[in-house]
Amino acid sequence: MTAEALATYRPSPIKRDRRTRADMDVIRQAIYDVLEADNPMTVRGVFYQLVSRGVVEKAEADYKGTVGRLLVQMREAGMIPFGWIADNTRWMRKPRTYSSMEAALRRTAETYRRSLWDDSDVYVEVWCEKDALAGVLVEETGLYDVGLMVARGFSSISFLYSSAEYIKAIGKPAFIYYFGDHDPSGLGISRNVEQRLREWAPGCEIHFERVAVTPEQIVSMGLPTRPTKTTDTRSKSFVGESVDLDAIPARYLRALVSTCIVSHLDINEVGRIEIIEEAERETLANMVKNLKRRKR
Repeated sequence: MTAEALATYRPSPIKRDRRTRADMDVIRQAIYDVLEADNPMTVRGVFYQLVSRGVVEKAEADYKGTVGRLLVQMREAGMIPFGWIADNTRWMRKPRTYSSMEAALRRTAETYRRSLWDDSDVYVEVWCEKDALAGVLVEETGLYDVGLMVARGFSSISFLYSSAEYIKAIGKPAFIYYFGDHDPSGLGISRNVEQRLREWAPGCEIHFERVAVTPEQIVSMGLPTRPTKTTDTRSKSFVGESVDLDAIPARYLRALVSTCIVSHLDINEVGRIEIIEEAERETLANMVKNLKRRKR
């Protein structure tokens, strides 16, 4: 080939065989099976589970073009419930209002919960790097009356400062459990959170633990990896490929959260609080009944 021809030569793109209808049905069934067994889950979490099962390739085209597209179609068609996919990134801001005092009291009776931590010697928080995964973890943090803090990447200094101020106001040893990606930015984010909390809550006893993703989990669980972004300036000192937090099965993530929290709870005390809570909820329900009688 001449120099002139070489300068203008462009190789033809490699054509990839299109999946047949039967191939797509197999992927749809795999998606249903994954989500039926473990939900809610993020879109990327579903993708990684399918990669682990050899159903799709570990490629961005299969993440967005195949799995993401099918999840939209399957929810719109009623093949899977919308609630099986976690999306905590969009929500409406509106004060809660009621049509009457009776309605407000009834709602209070239905949702009333007594704090599990008022008499505890410690304070516990769970931090998550990703907004979407908050929808996965909140099932456990909500169950145990624990705050779930969403970093959303590198958090604003205002958010970190207010978090540190709250820890200072609590006045108890604080146990912070962090969940984030294993990549240059993910590791930098958790270091930044810990550094800022210690800086702005000086004198406070802070125990900071990065729970996931860890190098040990990557090996023991055989987590799917992705190439580390070379455009990230922090990648120079990073060794190996990156792993998203979503790569850990949602069920296992929730179990990790539960284990961290329960280690600080006295089961007998929890039982006592639940008995009091039930009695107080019944009192509220009786107040609703009395209000109805007065209206008559």
